[in-house]
Amino acid sequence: KMQQKLIGGVKVTPAEVRRYFKDLPQDSIPYIPTQVEAQIITLQPKIPIEEIENVKKKLREYTERATSGEMDFSTLALLYSQDKGSAMRGGEIGFKGRGELVVEYANVAFNLQDPKKVSKIVESEFGFHIIQLIEKRGDRINTRHILLKPEVADKDLDTANAKLDSIADDIRLAKFSFEDAASALSHDKETRNNHGLMPNPYNGTSKFEMQQLPQEIAKIVDRMNVGEISKAFTMTNEKDGKQVCAIVKLKTRINGHKATIADDYQNLKDIVVAMRQEEIIQKWILEKQKRTYVRINDNWKNCSFKYPGWIRE
Repeated sequence: KMQQKLIGGVKVTPAEVRRYFKDLPQDSIPYIPTQVEAQIITLQPKIPIEEIENVKKKLREYTERATSGEMDFSTLALLYSQDKGSAMRGGEIGFKGRGELVVEYANVAFNLQDPKKVSKIVESEFGFHIIQLIEKRGDRINTRHILLKPEVADKDLDTANAKLDSIADDIRLAKFSFEDAASALSHDKETRNNHGLMPNPYNGTSKFEMQQLPQEIAKIVDRMNVGEISKAFTMTNEKDGKQVCAIVKLKTRINGHKATIADDYQNLKDIVVAMRQEEIIQKWILEKQKRTYVRINDNWKNCSFKYPGWIRE
């Protein structure tokens, strides 16, 4: 938090970025890895009612076992929950504010009063949950849950992939564009309103280094030419863990190269900002070292400190 307070407001001007680049020795110019822009159309196969009812039946059974005392809710979560992260903690998700939880989960969780009781079944974008209250603390709440995700049948995945392959064929025949198909047909809310263009959550742009793409997409895109549309494939949605079917189009590819101010301004700006931030932190530490005394265990005195100056003879 202190670092963020110190460096959160650091900004640089275009002139500073240009000056930094101009003064760089030729052999110190940063290398920019290959970057791509990709567009995607996804279809989420419909889950049969029978599968949903089967999931709800299992959750009702877990509720009965927990409330009857046959088995602790936390043990049931460890054994059966498909939220692997919280399952290892007995379903506990830790203290959360209402805004940190999906709406459907929050609406039920914040109305729970008795830690011995189990909630009704809650449906969210992640699947179906049952929830148990652990503790309320002001406007934050700690709960545990069991999540089950209805499974998509192989035949439904095959049907969705076949539909996407048909859409891709029509795009190749110029019956309509990939952009129009993404806007009209894609089930991906995040990209549908941007003609299927995928946003990079790491840098706020549409450009990805290969390792930043979801693994299934990276494998496909790596072998594609610009403008090419892939065959349909099945992937796991990183956001909710559900299986979806997809086709992708490689919009652009910029091969790895030495940075130029014209093509890589944002990368160079990020470098300059990072330098300014580091300078501020170092200056702050040097000032603190003049009047701050820290006792360092003899076993650590020979360590290589990130910021030197702590050990004085």
